[in-house]
Amino acid sequence: MTYAEITGWGKALPPIVLSNSDLERIVDTNDDWITSRTGMKERRISHVEVSELSTVAAAQALAAAGLEPGDVDLLITATCTPETIIPPTSAVVQSKLGLNRAGAFDLNANCSGFVYGMVVASDMIKSGSVKRVLLVGAEKLSYIVDYTDRTTCVLFGDAAGAAVLEATDEPVGVLASELGVDGDAAPFLCVPQFGTLGGPGPRDPEHASLYMEGQEVFRRAVTKMGEASVNVVGAAGWSLDDVDLLIPHQANLRIIDATARRLGIESSKVFVNVHAYGNTSAATVPVALTEALESGRVTPGAHLVFAAFGGGLTWAAAAVRWGNRVEPLATSDMRVPDTDKTVWDVLEPNFEFFGRGGDRE
Repeated sequence: MTYAEITGWGKALPPIVLSNSDLERIVDTNDDWITSRTGMKERRISHVEVSELSTVAAAQALAAAGLEPGDVDLLITATCTPETIIPPTSAVVQSKLGLNRAGAFDLNANCSGFVYGMVVASDMIKSGSVKRVLLVGAEKLSYIVDYTDRTTCVLFGDAAGAAVLEATDEPVGVLASELGVDGDAAPFLCVPQFGTLGGPGPRDPEHASLYMEGQEVFRRAVTKMGEASVNVVGAAGWSLDDVDLLIPHQANLRIIDATARRLGIESSKVFVNVHAYGNTSAATVPVALTEALESGRVTPGAHLVFAAFGGGLTWAAAAVRWGNRVEPLATSDMRVPDTDKTVWDVLEPNFEFFGRGGDRE
């Protein structure tokens, strides 16, 4: 039987930081309020486009797997903030990396996108249609955040992460998965005007930013991430005590803690980096996986659970048995470029479009 092993991993983090103290200057909030409700201290704001973030993360993952661009059969880019609809962001990344043998497509399941993509890539490898898949989760959420709305602007940031999945005979990789969606609850987390809805013409600021009903999303996220995680653990033939590490979507520390409690998993078995980057949607899980590997939290043969929840309202979980290698075979010199711009310089288009908040001087 063919399985799909994760053999490469990487991340791309913009150098520009938006701190809680910065947010105090533009909306009615403070560090204590943000930290107590979200666990967040900082988030990154990108001065480059999603395709560049994706390319950097993907290059890191390819190097970690010891692969060349020509070795890749398929590129999947999970994103809800594509830089263009036509062409898909994956096509731009394919060109930047020189993946001359690879097919490519974008996948939009919002914050669940990377786990959705992991399941799709794994199943395609298991079916024999491809042997090597490069999977990216990348977002530039700052584009759709209204920085006068404190209910959303404190939560979101920009980043990219990537993984390589390869065919193997060893019983590793995704052993069980669950994908779901509650379309009836879609209005609780949405961007009302980010597509054809509303017809042609310029965006309307009132309907072009990310809207969220926090309590509704919180309740459903905890329930569905917890249920799906329990289901995949059982389907993999494990007990909850067998789980070595839970790598959840980094939406909010309270959601992560509540999900872990629902599973009965102690905090030492939960990977958290939400304090450093905020919610980067489809990028949170691959960035967390990369940092879990870098910090020695993933060991050979480890039993991992990935869980996510996002707009749609989508959810996803996967039980993954790790392979033997936890060190990259090589590293890439590709990095997100430095910039002299300040966070205010980069966010200026948002202020011009959605309105200005506070006094940044």
